[in-house]
Amino acid sequence: MHNEPLHSPDALDYLVIGGGPAGLQLGQLLGAAGHRYRILEAGDGPGTFFRTFPRHRQLISINKVHTGTDDAELNLRMDWNSLLSPDPDLLFTRYSKRYFPQADDFVRYLADFAAAFDLDIAYGTRAVRIRRDDDGFAVTDQHGRDHHGRRLVMATGVSLPHVPDVPGIETAENYVDVSVDPEDFTDQRVLILGKGNSALETADNLIETAAVIHVAGPHSLRLAWNTHYVGHLRAVNNNFLDTYQLKSQNALLDGDVLAIDKEPGDGGRYRVRFSFSRADDIVKELVYDRIIVCTGFRFDASPFDPECRPELVINDRFAALTPAYESVNVPGLYFAGTLTQQRDFKKSTNGFIHGFRYAVRALSRILDERHHGRPWPYEPLATDPSALADAVVARVNRSSALWQQFGVIGDLLVTSAGGQSRYHEEVPVAYAHDSALTAGADYFTVTLEYGPDHDKVDPFDITVRRTAQNSVADAFDASYLHPVIRHFRGGALLGTHHMAENLENQWDHPEVHHAPLAGFFARQQAPRPAAAGR
Repeated sequence: MHNEPLHSPDALDYLVIGGGPAGLQLGQLLGAAGHRYRILEAGDGPGTFFRTFPRHRQLISINKVHTGTDDAELNLRMDWNSLLSPDPDLLFTRYSKRYFPQADDFVRYLADFAAAFDLDIAYGTRAVRIRRDDDGFAVTDQHGRDHHGRRLVMATGVSLPHVPDVPGIETAENYVDVSVDPEDFTDQRVLILGKGNSALETADNLIETAAVIHVAGPHSLRLAWNTHYVGHLRAVNNNFLDTYQLKSQNALLDGDVLAIDKEPGDGGRYRVRFSFSRADDIVKELVYDRIIVCTGFRFDASPFDPECRPELVINDRFAALTPAYESVNVPGLYFAGTLTQQRDFKKSTNGFIHGFRYAVRALSRILDERHHGRPWPYEPLATDPSALADAVVARVNRSSALWQQFGVIGDLLVTSAGGQSRYHEEVPVAYAHDSALTAGADYFTVTLEYGPDHDKVDPFDITVRRTAQNSVADAFDASYLHPVIRHFRGGALLGTHHMAENLENQWDHPEVHHAPLAGFFARQQAPRPAAAGR
C-alpha cells in the first residue's frame, strides 16, 4: 500500500476512485492482469463506508458458515460478503460465524484483503476535481496533487444521502448522523421517512422507548421474500410491522409528505402535512417530536468538470451506464460496485457485494477485451447437443455467479456448425448481444431466473397453484429459480428452453433435465427449410 504522490508524468492504465469492496476487488484483478493502476481512497483505510453504515452495525448480507459441502463455488451462493480471490482461505466466513454479521468484522476483512494482495491504494486521498486531459483523465485530490489515468473507474458507491424535495425537510434529522441510542427517543412521537431497510432498521431500534413511531412513504412496502430482491425489506428488519398490525401505537403511513414546519426552539415540535394515498388523498396535519429521513443514498457527481460529467438517471441518484458498465456519454469512464445497479435497479443484485463481485470480474474482462487485446476466456466444446447439455447442466448446478446475478449475468455458448463451440462463463447478458463475442454467430445464453410473475403472489399461500417439481411440461411456468437457455442469432431470439425447477436446486436428472435440454439444442441446430420462392 502506497501513499506517496504519483510523480511519473505517464498516465496509469487505470485510476480507481473508492477503496471499498468494489475498488479492492477490481484492484486485485487489475494487478493480477499486470495493469498499472492506483486506488484513491478518502479514508485512512479500506471500507470507510462500513465504519458508519449500517448505523446499527448489523449487516443484512448473509454469512452461512455451515453449508454441508466443501465445494468452494457452491459455498459462495450462501456467502454474501467474501470477495473473489485466488486465495481459498481469504473468506469472510473465517471472520464471523454470525448469519447476519457485524459491520466491524467486515471492515477488518477488507483491510486483510487489501494487505494480502498489496493493493496500490493511496489513503487519505479524496478526489475533489475530475477532468479530461491528453492521456485520459486527471484527478486532483484535496492536497492539490494530480493523478493521471488513461481510464477512470468510479467505485465510490452511493456516498451521499438522497433527500426528497419536500419543503422543510432540511430541519429534520438524517439516518447518516441521527442518534442510535434508543434512550434519546423515550416517550417521543417519531416520524421515519422511507420504507426501506434503513428506515425499518431505525424503527426497530426505537420500539422499546418511543411512544409512537410512524413509518411513511409514497410507495407500497415491498418484502424481499416476495420480490426476491434483497434490497427490499428483509425479514430481519420487519419486527416493526408486527407492532403495527397488532395495534402497538405504531403505524405504516402510505402517502406523501407535502411540507414540514418546525416550531421555534430546540424542543420545537414538527407539524407535518401528509396526503394519504389510501384515503383519496385526504390531507391531515400530524405532530411529531422527531423526524428521521431514511430515504436512501445517491452517487456524488460533484467532482466532475462539466465536459466529463456523467449523465444521471433515477432521480439523479445513479450514472447512466452502457452494458459494459461505461458511462453512456463519457467514453473511458467506467463504474464498479453498487453504482452498477443502474443496470438492474431493484431487480437483481448489482447493488450488493454478493452480486457486484461478479460484475467487477466481468468488467475486468471487458477492459481486457477492449483495451488490451485479450479475448474473453472460454472452454472449447464439441458442437453436439449432448455435449452442450452436459456443459450447461454442470454449470447451473455449481455456479455462484449465475445464482447470485439471476437474469443479469449468464454463461454464453457460441456455437459453430463446422467445428468447436466456445463456452464463455459469466458474461453480462446485455453485453453479450452487442459484443464481438457473438458477432455473426449463433449463440445461447444460460441464466438462472425466477418466473415472470414470481413477485405477484404470496409465496406462503398454499392455495396458489405451484408448478410441479420436476415437471417438464410446466417448466416454462416455473416461478421459482430455475435455468433458462435462450438461442439467439444477430440479437434475435430464436428459441427458449426452461429447465424444470427443483426444490434442492439440482437440475441434473437424466430424463427431467438433461434429455429435454439436449433435445432443445438438437432442434435449434437442425437445418431450417429455405424460405418459399428462393
